[in-house]
Amino acid sequence: MLAENKIGDLNAEAVLRRLFDAALQAALPDGKFQDILPERPKGRTIVLGAGKASARMARAFEEAWDAPVEGLVITRYGHSVPTRHVTIVEAAHPVPDEAGLKATRDIVELANSAGPDDLVVVLISGGASSLLTMPAHGISLADKQDITRQLLRSGAPIGAMNAVRKALSAVKGGKLALAAAPARLVTYVISDVPGDDPATVGSGPSIVAPNDIEEVRSILRRFRIDIPDHAERALFANGLTDDKSTPSPVHMIATPRASLEAASREAEAMGIAPVILGDAIEGEAREVATAMAGIVRSVVQYNTPFAPPCVLLSGGETTVTLRPEAAGRGGRNSEFLLALYLALKSYGRVAAISCDTDGIDGTEDNAGAWFDFAADQVDAHDPAGHLDRNDAYSFFRKAGRLVITGPTYTNVNDFRAILIR
Repeated sequence: MLAENKIGDLNAEAVLRRLFDAALQAALPDGKFQDILPERPKGRTIVLGAGKASARMARAFEEAWDAPVEGLVITRYGHSVPTRHVTIVEAAHPVPDEAGLKATRDIVELANSAGPDDLVVVLISGGASSLLTMPAHGISLADKQDITRQLLRSGAPIGAMNAVRKALSAVKGGKLALAAAPARLVTYVISDVPGDDPATVGSGPSIVAPNDIEEVRSILRRFRIDIPDHAERALFANGLTDDKSTPSPVHMIATPRASLEAASREAEAMGIAPVILGDAIEGEAREVATAMAGIVRSVVQYNTPFAPPCVLLSGGETTVTLRPEAAGRGGRNSEFLLALYLALKSYGRVAAISCDTDGIDGTEDNAGAWFDFAADQVDAHDPAGHLDRNDAYSFFRKAGRLVITGPTYTNVNDFRAILIR
């Protein structure tokens, strides 16, 4: 069911999907390594990594590297791609599992085997915090799984979640880099975090930094995360002393901003004025939707601060605090979009899309969803009731408005586009 209102020669769905596809293409690692390769080592080249994009990153690195290479990376189930030399292991995300634990132990063993003549290449993307899992001494995998589930339901932003994950871990927060010493090390990152701090992406396994114990205490209190006494004792004994080694190079090969800029160029090519609102927008999905709806109303009613036709582009990572009684399905992108739908349902000139660039919104099979008020029956499927139940997935499935891409092999977090005719 496609929209009939045209933007130039394209319907609204086609416009929104072209913008999303442009953002995804900019986030892929293919062809990104050629100009930033390290000097060849005398010894081995060992590739280690984790994340939803790590398999595609490993293949892209192999294609650019003209010397022998070995290694292991961990990606999410279903996100593997063929490689020639680097072993790809699939594991669970967002709650870690035994497969991730075993593969992480193998990665640490490979890091420990590196000598002073070797080069260790670390590939990190969003999802590494769950996939690269080795609990600190005194903390079990079951402890980590339970704490992760609580964090996911709490509405904690990604930075807060990763601060706790780092403190729980025997490999994050630079501990992988310490395991690889004295080998030379270089890190390549696809960022999924606001600000693109490499110490935050995947909880920074190759970026040495001490745990901020007081920050972790504050996060646990603020989001009411309950941890057992033995895990708390281990958690707060797991800091790092300041490391005296020379910081290793870090290269950002894809970022949320670069994807928004690619979508902006695509909009211009279609004759639509693009406006990038920001690549680091955080907050409760419903509240972000309310704020953006206010901007849209101003554009529609007063042609300010932007004049239509235009498209408002944004990225970052919203959160959803699940209601205890809610039994619905959906992720933060579909929840944002349903809240926006309700806030703007009398504005027929608006169409919008919101998707996770990894192809999975929450735990469902969709990347996100889209709507177009020029073609949709606004109150057809009880949008308010679905939002109350945290059940945005079911609403957009009934409306035929889910975006299903399958694994995209990258991850620069949320992509949102609001088209105003």
